[in-house]
Amino acid sequence: MKVPIEVEGEEPMDKDEQATQAAAEQDVAEEPVAQEIDPDDEQALIDAAKRAGEEAAEKELAADASKIRAERDELQKKLADVEDQIEAAKKQATDASERLVRLQADWDNYRRRTATERLAEKERAAEKLVCALLPVLDDMERALDHAGNADGDDQMKSFVDGVSAVHDKMLDILAKEGVEPIDPAGQAFEPLSHQAVGRVEDKDAYDETVAQVYQKGYKMGEKVIRTAMVTVTFGGPKRPAEEPAAEGDAADADASNQ
Repeated sequence: MKVPIEVEGEEPMDKDEQATQAAAEQDVAEEPVAQEIDPDDEQALIDAAKRAGEEAAEKELAADASKIRAERDELQKKLADVEDQIEAAKKQATDASERLVRLQADWDNYRRRTATERLAEKERAAEKLVCALLPVLDDMERALDHAGNADGDDQMKSFVDGVSAVHDKMLDILAKEGVEPIDPAGQAFEPLSHQAVGRVEDKDAYDETVAQVYQKGYKMGEKVIRTAMVTVTFGGPKRPAEEPAAEGDAADADASNQ
């Protein structure tokens, strides 16, 4: 601690002046003394400055790289989001296409089904009408059979001819609709299209042969709409099984068809 010394002839300094002077003396004491720098020290300073610059540059490059990586990650995230949206859109488009295909298939099936139902309904209506007309044909045929015994009567013959013409015309009209009579006299008995109402012993005819037709049957297309009422023989020899067509005959038939 410095003690102020009073000099003769000078006024003593107050405390503030003393503090200012002490600070000035301290600054003078702390002022570095210029020294001559060694060349080795100068190179060391240069190397240190270079290292400091390189470190600063590395830090700056690292900061820039980190920033670029962050931007890259952000862009990749956005790209991934866009790709997810694209995949979702593609999936929606695929689902829509599949729904469209299913709807088209359902529509085609519906059209075919409704067309089939309309055709079946039309066939049922036609079948119902034909079945209603069959008794009329039966009555005409019975009337013709009964009137056939009256010979020598021109008026009756004209009447019979007229009824026969109407009968044939009705058969022609029904034939255009696919209706065909089943008149199996002398043929083998078929349970699907014949209805046996009696049996007749006949040793000269094959067993289960149609002997007499009481009422004709009718079929419409491939469907039997009324079976024929017949009598069937028994007591005769068994009907031989039908032999399959020979290969040569089949080949000739194919060639003729071509």
